[in-house]
Amino acid sequence: MGNIRLTNKSRGDRMSELINNREHRKQIVKDVIRKLHEGASVDEVKEQFAEVLKGVSANEITIIEGELIKEGLPVEEVQRLCNVHAEVFKGSLEEIHHPEQTPGHPVYTFKQENRAIEKHIEENIKPDLEKFKQDDSKENIDNLIGDINLLWDIDKHYSRKENLIFPYLEKYNITAPPKVMWGVDDEIRAMIKDIKLSLMDYKGNKDEIVEKTNKAIHEIKEMIFKEENILFPMALDTLTEDEWISIYDDSDEIGFCLIEPETEWRKRRAEAKKEVEKEIEKEATKTSEDYIKFETGYFTVEELESMLNTLPVDITFVDKNDTVKYFSQGKERIFARTKAVIGRSVQNCHPPASVHVVEKIVEDFKSGKKDHEDFWIKRGDKYVLIRYFAVRNKDGEYLGTLEFTQDIAPIKAIEGEKRLLSD
Repeated sequence: MGNIRLTNKSRGDRMSELINNREHRKQIVKDVIRKLHEGASVDEVKEQFAEVLKGVSANEITIIEGELIKEGLPVEEVQRLCNVHAEVFKGSLEEIHHPEQTPGHPVYTFKQENRAIEKHIEENIKPDLEKFKQDDSKENIDNLIGDINLLWDIDKHYSRKENLIFPYLEKYNITAPPKVMWGVDDEIRAMIKDIKLSLMDYKGNKDEIVEKTNKAIHEIKEMIFKEENILFPMALDTLTEDEWISIYDDSDEIGFCLIEPETEWRKRRAEAKKEVEKEIEKEATKTSEDYIKFETGYFTVEELESMLNTLPVDITFVDKNDTVKYFSQGKERIFARTKAVIGRSVQNCHPPASVHVVEKIVEDFKSGKKDHEDFWIKRGDKYVLIRYFAVRNKDGEYLGTLEFTQDIAPIKAIEGEKRLLSD
């Protein structure tokens, strides 16, 4: 019995030691990030903490970055260090085992897009950039513009990640990585736009454009690494199959980058879900004549939803608790919306760089300082008017915010009068 007690005690000691080592490792990794923040070189840090970093997992990095942000390190600082983090942790992260994905699964499709992005960079952008570097002829400039235009397809890849994966991670209180990654996504978008504008308005600044393009390529490749070694493993460990099915179903709303999914993803639970939805729909039709009554009239649910979706505008409603409750589904949406946004905090639906604007609008609406705010931007051939309205009840109490978005280019083009029916 004495030996048994000793053995049990030893196991307890080993367990305690393991936990303490894990906590100790987390503290050291936090020190690594702080040292980098204070200006230490990557090589210095890697050499000093090489042994410790061997045991670091993607989830630990997530926890650590979240703790740093909670402790007061600005998101922008973590974002600025993001590439350094990836370089420091790269050796250990590459050893983590990732489950094999089925063709058509959202993560599989994201990875196929990454392969297509890498191929486009290696086979098109780099060769054409070298030609441009040697000879900045109009033909070489035009070829590079075409390459950059195609690279802009990466916006769909990032948009699906931000609008489909991030909302589900936030539901599990995983907020730091999405905030950091979204900020870097926006930086990459800005780089691509800047390169295109510089090429279209070329002023002989060849070396500057080459440098900008190489920097963008580097950032894109680093983002691919972060997605495949940090974000996707973390999402696969966290999200349920039903949530992946929802992401799969909503992906078409935004579109895909450079490729189309080769194989439809079919799972038994996906088919079962459809059967359940059919039964729910059958039950719903039995009471479809139940009316929603207003002071000035009434609708069936089908009539009201169809009317809202017929309006040539995008409508989104955020309640008094800053939670997204509804969006319309018109034929020509200006900004992508997916069902994953429902129930999400409005602050998490915007890039970190513009969150403060959203918060100020909502704050002014809640306080009664303002009742509306308008913005207008150019978006390709569209001239987009974005209007925000405070929604209040009869007593003036704030109920939420209505976002009303419309392409006003056709309206601005109107001249003269029209008094006759169209043919």
